[in-house]
Amino acid sequence: MKNKFVAGMIIGIVCTALIFTGVYALSGRMEPQKDNTLQGLEDNRDNRDSKDDEPDSETGNLRNPGAGLIDDKANSIIRLVDNYFLYGVTQEDYQTAIYRALLYACNDPYSCYYTPEEYDAMMESSSGMYCGIGCLVQQDVNTKLISIVRPFSGSPADKAGIQAGDIVYKVDGEDVSGQDINLVVSKMKGEENTKVVITMYRNGEYLDFELKRAFVEAETVTAEKIEEDGHKLGLITVMEFDEVTANQFLARVEEMKDWGAEGLIFDLRDNPGGYVDIVVDMLDPFLPEGLIVYMKDKHGRQEDYNSDADMFEIPMAVIINERSASASEIFAGAMQDYGVAEIVGTQSFGKGIVQSIIPLSDGSAVKMTIADYYTPLGRNIHGVGITPDIIVELPEGVISSNIERAEDTQFTEAIRAVIHQIEK
Repeated sequence: MKNKFVAGMIIGIVCTALIFTGVYALSGRMEPQKDNTLQGLEDNRDNRDSKDDEPDSETGNLRNPGAGLIDDKANSIIRLVDNYFLYGVTQEDYQTAIYRALLYACNDPYSCYYTPEEYDAMMESSSGMYCGIGCLVQQDVNTKLISIVRPFSGSPADKAGIQAGDIVYKVDGEDVSGQDINLVVSKMKGEENTKVVITMYRNGEYLDFELKRAFVEAETVTAEKIEEDGHKLGLITVMEFDEVTANQFLARVEEMKDWGAEGLIFDLRDNPGGYVDIVVDMLDPFLPEGLIVYMKDKHGRQEDYNSDADMFEIPMAVIINERSASASEIFAGAMQDYGVAEIVGTQSFGKGIVQSIIPLSDGSAVKMTIADYYTPLGRNIHGVGITPDIIVELPEGVISSNIERAEDTQFTEAIRAVIHQIEK
C-alpha cells in the first residue's frame, strides 16, 4: 500500500459541509495516514541510543538537540504565569502550547501539531463527506491569510452569498488571522443544522454571515463538453486532489471518451494540491511506462511512483496559474516532462516538498515536511514552480475562479493548443 503523503499547499475545503486546502491546501483537503517509515516514532522515544544526547565528535553539536529542553527557565516562566497572569491557564493549555511550539521550532509553515479533536476533524474532511459550510479555501503561505477559492454550488456558503476572494477574519467572534488553516476549518465544522457566524473581509468591509451547517460530498472534479471549430473537446476542472478525486476524475475522463472527445483540457488553476498517490493514480493512464514522481528524504532515501505501460494517447493541455501548487505541479510537471500535453497559463506556485501526518498514541498528530519531490526529469520546483510552455496572462483585474468564458484568455489558448495537436 502506498504511503499517503500530503503534498498540497496548506488548504482545506470548508464543508457543507466542509473540506477545506486548499492550498488544500492546504493548503489546504487531506485524510492523514501514518507514514510507515515513521511508524513507532513516538512509541520508541525511550529506546533511543544514549549517545544521541552527546555532542557529535566532528561538529560539537548535540546529535539530539531537542534533549532536555524543559529546563529551569521554562519552569520559572510557568510559575510566573500561574502567579501573575490575570486569567487562568490549565495544564492542558500548557501542554498543547508546548507541543505546538516544538513544531514551530521547525520554522516551516507546513509543520504543525494537531490536538485529537483537530486531527479527527481533518480525517473527516479528507474523506469527501463532512459537515460544515461548503466552500474551498486556501491559506497564503506568507501572510497566513485564509481566503475563499470558491463556494460549492448549493452549499450554505453559496446560499449565504460568500464569494471567491473573501478573506476569513473571524469564526464565531474569534479572530482566526494567522491560525493554521486546518484549525480554522475545524472551527467552521460542526453538527448538522448547528449555526456558525463567519466574518469575512471583502473590499474594505467586514461582513458577518450566519450559516447553518449541512452535510455534503465534495465535488472536486467537474467536466464540460466543448465544441470548437468542428472538434469535440473535453474540459475537466480539478479543484483539489482529495480522497474522492481520482474516482471522480477517471469517471469524467470516461464520459468524455464515450462522447467522442478528440482532445482534453485539464484546468488546475487555483488547485492547491493534496495527496501524492491520488495524483499518481490520475496521471497513470496518460503517461508511458516510467517515473511519475520521486521523493528524497533527509537521509537520501528515495521513493519512486511509477506508471504502467497502458497509456491512453489523446491531444491534451493543462492550464495552471500562480495558485496551482504541489500535487497540481506534479500533474503539470509530469505531463510536461513526457511531452504529452501543452502547459498553458502562468508560473505555478512552486511547492516541491512533501508533508506526512503522523498520529500519536493519545489521538493527536503532527504534520512535518519530510521530503523533496522531483519530476520525472529530476526537477525540484520548490520556490520556482512550473514554467508553462505557453505563457498567457488573464486580463488585468480578472481572477480565474470567477471569470466569464469570453474573458478567459488562458482557456482560449488551451483550446488552440489542443486543436493544433489534433490537426497536425
